[in-house]
Amino acid sequence: QVQLVESGGGLVQPGGSLRLSCAASGFAFSRARMFWYHQAPGKVRELVAGISSEGVPTYYRDSVKGRFSISRDNNKNEVYLQMNNLKVEDTAVHYCKAEDTWGRTIGWGQGTQVTVSA
Repeated sequence: QVQLVESGGGLVQPGGSLRLSCAASGFAFSRARMFWYHQAPGKVRELVAGISSEGVPTYYRDSVKGRFSISRDNNKNEVYLQMNNLKVEDTAVHYCKAEDTWGRTIGWGQGTQVTVSA
């Protein structure tokens, strides 16, 4: 079955960095579009970044441009989100999502908490 497992979250001070990973299984990862979303307490889930099946970044939320970088390794079936210069407002649960070629959702991960606090 489809599995997406995020890791790498944690507590970091403002200005710090984290690298999130999402390990995928149960579907054709190399053909899937991959995305990172975040959801802060009491807020809707928002798209943060996206990457094509070939590894080309397709979207960054304005608030993360220049600070975050999405990448993938199709040999390892993993997608990453490098988060630099973290801000308090980046505090959220971060989820990875897989979509097929037609934009249909393949699955979601369970999320990993990122907390940015002094």
